[in-house]
Amino acid sequence: MKKKFEAIFSQFAHCFSGACLVSDETGVLFSAASGLANRDHNIPNTMDTLFDTASVTKLFTAAAIIKLAEQGLLRLDDRIAKIIDLSGTKMPPDITIEQLLNHTSGIADDADEQAGEEYSALFVDKPNYAIRNCIDFLPQFAYKQPNFKAGTDVRYNNCAFVLLGLVLEALTETDYRTFVAEHIFKPCGMEHTRFYAKDEVCLNAAEGYFAVTGEDGSLVKWKKNIYSYPPIGTADGGAFTTVGDLNIFIRALKNGLLLSQEYVRLLFTPHCMFSRQYKFGTWRTGDGFEFLDSNGQAFCMYKEGGNAGVDAICSYYPRLDICLSMLANQDGSLWTMYNEMQKIVYEAFKQDILGFGG
Repeated sequence: MKKKFEAIFSQFAHCFSGACLVSDETGVLFSAASGLANRDHNIPNTMDTLFDTASVTKLFTAAAIIKLAEQGLLRLDDRIAKIIDLSGTKMPPDITIEQLLNHTSGIADDADEQAGEEYSALFVDKPNYAIRNCIDFLPQFAYKQPNFKAGTDVRYNNCAFVLLGLVLEALTETDYRTFVAEHIFKPCGMEHTRFYAKDEVCLNAAEGYFAVTGEDGSLVKWKKNIYSYPPIGTADGGAFTTVGDLNIFIRALKNGLLLSQEYVRLLFTPHCMFSRQYKFGTWRTGDGFEFLDSNGQAFCMYKEGGNAGVDAICSYYPRLDICLSMLANQDGSLWTMYNEMQKIVYEAFKQDILGFGG
């Protein structure tokens, strides 16, 4: 399997700027980095480079919320209106914590990316540096009409996790980033994960670059993404980490280092009645992760993210105990390369099922 991963990475290394890591219970099966962390000074990416995770950060938020549930500070069926003041907004009073976690809340998003809206367009008339904390997002979505009644459909929503960040802050009387650093990153041993602001110095952090193309689709130049989204991460996205730390996070969860097994199961199983059919099987959402089932078996749980100049995926294949993560700091081939690597895992998954008489 290692040689197959190596061959795929070699095929895409010329156009991939980022890092990749594949592991199982025995350790690292494959890891590699390519491209440039900084184009100004020709600094290469390495396995120690920190990358923006975009929406993969939602996994850290979900873990923090489940931690609060374990501590008895909340229940997943709690209505958020009892925890944070939503008076004057269009937020329905019956939305629950779990509906925010599994994207069934129905609330409007700040940028409806599922409908084709560009997230970076939010900052054409409003400076991105005006948004640094969860509370700063509210004017961008809280006064819009909901898309549907809570619990009646599923639709991916970034700002649902902004509300979860506000719930966390209200219950802990601690700001979101501090709580996650102390109660998620630190106990997991994620020494290379932090919330890095674009106006701060952060050693080993990759800058993000998006492509400017001509009418024929050819590359004209690379531009930095410093104006494309808020300057520092919050509950919906933007933490910086390494692929190694993503692996540490998944294995810390699996091994019960962060949560008891009862609460690990909440994160490691889907919690949504709505499903869709995808190439590997049935897709459903969970409390942070998204899930793919195949042949009646759990195949993959994952979280992906993307912004201008940022692509990220953290995936775990429970039957094979394989973790596959990729982080990239420029538009490119991450998704094509990931799909090719996932095919290798899927073939092993099918063989494993057949080997056990499935």
